[in-house]
Amino acid sequence: MSTVKVEVQLSSEELLKAVEQLNQPDLERFVSQILLLQAQRKASSLTQTEAELLLKINQSIPSTTQKYYNELIAKREAENLTKNDYRELLNLTEQIEKLQVQRIEYLVELAHLRGISLIALTENLGIQTQMYV
Repeated sequence: MSTVKVEVQLSSEELLKAVEQLNQPDLERFVSQILLLQAQRKASSLTQTEAELLLKINQSIPSTTQKYYNELIAKREAENLTKNDYRELLNLTEQIEKLQVQRIEYLVELAHLRGISLIALTENLGIQTQMYV
């Protein structure tokens, strides 16, 4: 884990500047911890299970994976995709789809715990659905 030198008292702007110094894996880990903290503060009545589900729901695709996926999509759109690139794109697409399915399963589990519909839960959490055409 990276070490960041900070003063004893920090404004939120100073804290943000310190966080900007983190490398990508440490930043992702830090963001996950912040999201868990936020979930716990928003509703101190959250059970540990709910807090853990919220943390899992809010995890994103690793930035390196997303970057590589975007590069392959750009190559495909430019019609410069090799056979190996195509296989990689299919593999990454499958991995991303599995992560999205897992996220939906976590959402369903949280909705069940709260005794509300999945639609109500996504509205409560401010999750917007994506339309694919």
